[in-house]
Amino acid sequence: MHPKNLAIQTFQQKFGAPPAFVARAPGRVNLLGEHVDYNDGFVLPAAIDRATYLAFSPAASGETRLYAADFNESACFTPETLESKTEPDGKAMAEWARYPAGVMWALNRASLDTPALNGVFSSDVPRGSGLSSSASVEMSFGVAWQKLGGWEITPMRMAQLGQQAENGYVGVNCGIMDQFASACGEAGRLLYLDCRSLSWQTMPLPDDISIVVADTSIRRKLTTGEYNRRREACETAVRLLKEHLPGITALRDVSLEDFNRLCVTLPEEVEMRARHIVTEIERSRQAIPLLESGNLARFGGLMNECHLSLRDLYQVSCPELDVMAMLAQSIPGCYGARLTGAGFGGCTVNLVKNEHTSAFAQDLTQKYTEITGLQPEIYICRASAGAGLVEF
Repeated sequence: MHPKNLAIQTFQQKFGAPPAFVARAPGRVNLLGEHVDYNDGFVLPAAIDRATYLAFSPAASGETRLYAADFNESACFTPETLESKTEPDGKAMAEWARYPAGVMWALNRASLDTPALNGVFSSDVPRGSGLSSSASVEMSFGVAWQKLGGWEITPMRMAQLGQQAENGYVGVNCGIMDQFASACGEAGRLLYLDCRSLSWQTMPLPDDISIVVADTSIRRKLTTGEYNRRREACETAVRLLKEHLPGITALRDVSLEDFNRLCVTLPEEVEMRARHIVTEIERSRQAIPLLESGNLARFGGLMNECHLSLRDLYQVSCPELDVMAMLAQSIPGCYGARLTGAGFGGCTVNLVKNEHTSAFAQDLTQKYTEITGLQPEIYICRASAGAGLVEF
């Protein structure tokens, strides 16, 4: 059943009436600029046509009551129980509930009203796949509270508050990209974001190519600790390089020339992590003129380079992702392929000529299964609109 219909039907069952509203917030795929958003770099994501759907109504009581249809689990919280991350009866809050609770927490800190709601949500963004299921949950609840609270903020501001929820409440020190793409997506267009200034533009996705997402079926093993350790390595690199380049505040400020000159001053692991970031930001800078001129072969080459860098320098790949990317790069019609998202499992993103899409998906599925024994999921994605209310 489609997640929107599941959320609506389950809401009727749980709360005895149809929902007043349904919010939708998409997942995202990132074509270039991986792990650079928290280094003030440039990213090139697109919202995709897989999303979280939240059926909701205002609640008569002061308690927000939620049901996660995909988990068959309930949760309840109030503004007073947020700090302790508990339910009103003192029970510890379920991990999944920390994402909507974190949004309430962040909105309240910004003096935005979050009336109690009854809600049921469901998603076809695979969890742990690197397609930002958590950001899509956060943005769907942001839309709901904006509606019930009667206030309005820009999609970018909503993205920032979603990031604060994940950083300050859930405890994942993520950058802005995932929430930005979910909040600000536009149908048929790529997004290009400067993660420092938060200025952004959209670019048409060339008509003759498809974004194909290939799910390895390996759920991401990334722990909060692994992600945060890589972020800490980047911060260490900035601190050490600052001794020679006093004007820098992030790795975005370090040119490749300066990095190559000064990399000997860094510990080996810090140097590897920082080298990925510096070279990936340079790849992202090159992306716009390549897309504008239609040079998809070179753009795809940058995607391939990115995968190698994530594998060898940032070390966030896994054998299944490497097999998937290597196979995709060898199949006719594929311009480029790389892991997308934080890594350690999940999906690759592939840029494929339209006329080759069906054969590509079939060939990739067969070869991947032969090598790994695993059955992948292949999604032909469309760039979609960002978070908002939907008709039902």
